Amino acid sequence: MGDREDAQLVMRAQSGSDAAFAQLVDRHGAAVRTFLRRVCIDASEADDLAQIAFLTAWSSLRTLRSPERFRSWVMGIAWRKAKSAARTAGRRRAREAEWHEHQHQHQESAPQPPAAEKAIALRQAMAQLAPEPRAALALCLGAGLSHSEAAKTLGLPLGTVKSHITRGRSQLATLLGVDDE
Repeated sequence: MGDREDAQLVMRAQSGSDAAFAQLVDRHGAAVRTFLRRVCIDASEADDLAQIAFLTAWSSLRTLRSPERFRSWVMGIAWRKAKSAARTAGRRRAREAEWHEHQHQHQESAPQPPAAEKAIALRQAMAQLAPEPRAALALCLGAGLSHSEAAKTLGLPLGTVKSHITRGRSQLATLLGVDDE
C-alpha cells in the first residue's frame, strides 16, 4: 500500500532520484503543512517550515533506516524545526517586549485574517495548549497518525503521547465550551 510505495520512492531517492523525492513531497507535503499549521498557528510560518523540513529530509535522506516510515520521519523533522522556530520566536518576543517596555511604547497587534468563527476559536484554543500536547493532537487527530507513530515522530514515550492527547482534548473542550466526547 502507501508505506511500500514510500519505501520504494525513498530507496530511489537515496540512489539520487530527484523525481522520486519530488513524488514523496507530493504525497506528504499537504500533511506536513497541515500538521505545521496546527502546531505553529501562523500559516505562512508553517509553510516556510514545511519547505525547510523537506529540504532537511532531502539532505539527510541517507540516514533514514526505515524507508516505509518516511511520513512519520519527515513529520519528526517538521516538529523539530517548529520547536526550534518557536524557541527563536520566544526569544525575539522577549527582547521586543523588553525594548518596548524600556521605550514605553505600545505596539498594536496585527488584525486577524478573515476566517470562519469555529476555525478561529479552534486556532486560539490550540494556541493556548503547551507545544507537546498541541503537536500530539495535530498529529493524531489532524494528520491521522497513530499514537505510536506520533510518539516516534515527537520523540516521546507512547504513554506520554496518549496522556497529551487525553489532556489536550479535555483542555480544548473546556476552552471551546463543548463536551469532551
